[in-house]
Amino acid sequence: MVAIIEDALSLQHLNQAMQQVQHSAAGAVVTFHGTVRNSSQGHSIEYLEYEAYLPMAQREMSRIIDEAREKFDAQCVAIHRVGKLKVGETSVIVAASSAHRAQAFDACRYVMDSIKKTVPIWKKEVAVDGHWWVEDPMSAPASKS
Repeated sequence: MVAIIEDALSLQHLNQAMQQVQHSAAGAVVTFHGTVRNSSQGHSIEYLEYEAYLPMAQREMSRIIDEAREKFDAQCVAIHRVGKLKVGETSVIVAASSAHRAQAFDACRYVMDSIKKTVPIWKKEVAVDGHWWVEDPMSAPASKS
């Protein structure tokens, strides 16, 4: 299962993700939830904005989940939030289960790392002294005007 949503991610979403991957052959369930931190690149962060090209992002996330299932013999779920997120809010949830903990950890890391690398979801960091798109390595923080 994959989802990209605008609503706030909660413990209920985390519990649903865990339930989605749990099964009788699972000896391990690993979860990850990424949260908005209060600083980045030496700047105090006010909030983040995530944007996505939804049809492509959902297809790519599904492909990643399928790859993780094959590569690690794992069941996986990924939920990503878009929109404006305040410091402390959850931006992404990944859950993975497998017969053994190493596979579950590896699957969870693989899904999260792959989402960051290939899924068309973009993050704008808004700080007290400017803003920038994280995916643009040539972009310097832009001053607020």
